[in-house]
This record gives sequence, structure tokens and C-alpha cells, in this order.
Amino acid sequence: MNAINQEAVHSEEIRALDAQHHLHPFTDTQALNSKGARIIERAEGVYLWDSEGNKIIDGMAGLWCVNIGYGRKELAEAAQRQMNELPYYNTFFQTTTNPATQLANELAALTPGDLNHIFFANSGSEAIDTVIRMVRRYWEVAGKPWRKILISRENAYHGSTIGGTSLGGMGAMHKQGGPMLPAIEHIRQPYWYGEAEGQSPEEFALTCAKALEEKILEVGPDNVAAFVGEPIQGAGGVIVPPEGYWAEIQKICRKYDILLVADEVICGFGRTGNWFGSQTLDIKPDMISMAKGLSSGYLPISAVAVGDRIAKTLIEKGGEFYHGFTYSGHPVAAAVALENLRILKEEKVIEQVREETGPYLQQQLRERLGNHPLVGHIEGMGLVAGMALAQDKANHKLFDSDLDVGTICRNHCFANGLIMRACGNRMVLSPPLVISKAEIDELIDKALKCLDLTVRSLEEQGVQLG
Repeated sequence: MNAINQEAVHSEEIRALDAQHHLHPFTDTQALNSKGARIIERAEGVYLWDSEGNKIIDGMAGLWCVNIGYGRKELAEAAQRQMNELPYYNTFFQTTTNPATQLANELAALTPGDLNHIFFANSGSEAIDTVIRMVRRYWEVAGKPWRKILISRENAYHGSTIGGTSLGGMGAMHKQGGPMLPAIEHIRQPYWYGEAEGQSPEEFALTCAKALEEKILEVGPDNVAAFVGEPIQGAGGVIVPPEGYWAEIQKICRKYDILLVADEVICGFGRTGNWFGSQTLDIKPDMISMAKGLSSGYLPISAVAVGDRIAKTLIEKGGEFYHGFTYSGHPVAAAVALENLRILKEEKVIEQVREETGPYLQQQLRERLGNHPLVGHIEGMGLVAGMALAQDKANHKLFDSDLDVGTICRNHCFANGLIMRACGNRMVLSPPLVISKAEIDELIDKALKCLDLTVRSLEEQGVQLG
């Protein structure tokens, strides 16, 4: 049997096992099993190879997370060293480990403002659940236990635990497995291209921020604990708030003494050209949730950075905080995260994103894809971007929801050596931070080809643009 046939047999065996036993996240299992999963076998830099030997440029850095790229042996070696020395111990019961302590110290130094205290978890979802409990506990200890309500935005993604789903604003998720948690409210998202209805970006920014104040007044200012938002909405399609939005949001939070929480799970660790999206967008949060880029996805780890005001109250008056996880501050995950942060700093990866590759990606997207008949609008900063696929771009007319144009485009990407994610009728990009300008050119070449193929598929279905 030749090598190609061996690969095919191997792939079919894995697909059969996968269909028999593996329930995938965010997946229609029946639909997946009818065609079989794509098997990713190895990776290096910004590229993946599947079990058939196809080379794929990863325009999504895994799930927004492989910031330093694939194949960095330093992280594997850091994990091995720590496993040999201390593979596990918990941080309960008056105990710590050196990697967890050093990582907390490093994160306190990197985060903006007075976010000097770190609580570890294992995923972005767990970090958000920690935020929910910690915010409410803070107000209990501060003598205002009635302050329970958290406000976030429609189409925001804050994880898929029951807490994260409730706080997030994804309607499809809310329809499954309810009821959602009480005392959580949502306001409109700042999606200028799709929802501004003729307002300028500046006018729309104030309209969307005003929605927060209206909600606060509706539920009662003294009942609201916190506003939680991603600096840039990620899984919602890379929605970049118009200028002025975050300044007004912060003004409103200060006016009513409401805590401001930045969900930096996607924006953190260099994605926007600074360590945190809060720095890029001049947000001064009371808390930050983080995950993904903390270890570049090499091992599961997340954290919540807590400002001095909250931490001081909890430490001095709160007693025991009944919250945590078996793997909070896992020594191997912490050691890998420390090595990842060292690489980001010493190789000046974030400076490169801010000064070179980030501006280059944004420029090339607009120059080469901005005039495409299918692309209504492009937004983004650093190495994250979103493209609205529009049926009539001049009039901001999007496709009907029953035509899943994003999936059509995504499937063409998969078939042509590119991973670009569909979020409804928006295509999003978030490549590894180590991507070169030549690799950005390759990515955009493939994206352009797949947009053309999508137009052809739509025409075959009788769908006309413009």
C-alpha cells in the first residue's frame, strides 16, 4: 500500500472513531458525522497540516489563542521541567507553588492600572464565572448586598458555562439549557455598520453608550454591580466600538459607582498591539478576565486581575472566598505561561504587531479586499479583523439570516488552505502574532480567492449582489 493510501485509511479510521465516541463543542454532531471531521496532525509557525498532508495557513491562531505560533519547543521544555519537578499541587489550604506565585507577580506587573491581584482558573469561561461571583461578593462585603445585577451586551461572548452563557448576549445559546442566571441584563452592541441606521460613528457611539445609562436607570442604579464588556467583541464578529464609546461608558460607570470589567480573553497578550486591549482603547477597568494568549493555548490556564479597591475590601473584610478550582494556578500551566510571556517580551512580538504586522494586515485587508463586491465593511486593529459580508454594500444591506453566507465562505476557505472563521455573516481573522508580512500576503491571496468562490456559489443559487 502506498503512502497516500495509508494516509487515507488512517484518516478514515480516526474519523470513524471520532464519530463513534467524540461529542464536539459548538457542533451539529449528526451533520459532522455525515461528512467526517478534518484531522489536524501537526503544526509549525502559522501553518497546520491535516492527515491528508494538506498545508493550511491558520488565520485564527487556533481559537484566537496561539499567539506565539505553533511548534515553540521552549514551551514544551518548560512543561517537561516542571512536570519532572512538581507535576501538580493545589493552591488551596494555605499552599502555593513557585510557578503560580511568579506568574501572579508577572501579570500584576503587565496589567494596566492598579490590577495588582490575580485569581487563577483554567478557561475564559471559568474566569467569567469568577468575575460574576467576585463582583457580587465584593458588594456584599462592601455593605451593599442588593447590588447583584451585571450588565453586558447583545451579541457579546463571555464563555459557555451557565454563568458565561448568561452574561454573554448570544441569543442562540440562551435558547438552550435554560433558564439563564437571574440578575443579568443586556444592552445593544456598538455595531456601527449593521445597526447605526444613518448615524455617524461618533453619534452612534454615544447612542450605544447611552443605552447603558438607560438600563441602569431602568433597573435602579443601586442594584447594578458591574458592566462587563470585551474591548473588541470577538466571537460576535470582531465588532470595534466607534471612537468615543468607551470613554462615555467609563464616564457612566463612574457616575453610578458601577464596577467596570474588561473581558480580555481574546484581546489580551498582544492581539491589538498592546499587552491588553484596555491599553489600546484607553479603558481603565476594575477587573480583567484573561485566558487564551496567556499560554498561547499550549496548556489551559486563565486568570482574573483584580484592582486594589476590590481586593482590599475582600481581603480585609471578606474572610474566606468560597470559590476556586482543582487546577487553579496549576504549576505546569503556570510554568508554560511564564515561558510564553518571556518569549513575547524578549522577542518583542507585541511591538512588532503594533508597529509592523498589525498596520500591514489592516492596510492590506482594506486595499485588497475592501472593494470586493461581497465585502461591505472591514474593521479591526492589530492582528484581529472582521469583514461584513453584504448583499448590497452601498446600502449596508446584509444577507437574510436563512442564507448562511458565512458558512459558504468558510467552507471555501477550508477547501483552499485557509482557516478563516464565520460569525454569522461576518468573516473574522486573528492569526498568530508571529505572522510575517509575506504570510499576511498569502493569507489575503487565499481570502480573496475564497470570496470570489463564495460569489460564484451565491450566483449558482440565484442570489445577486448589489
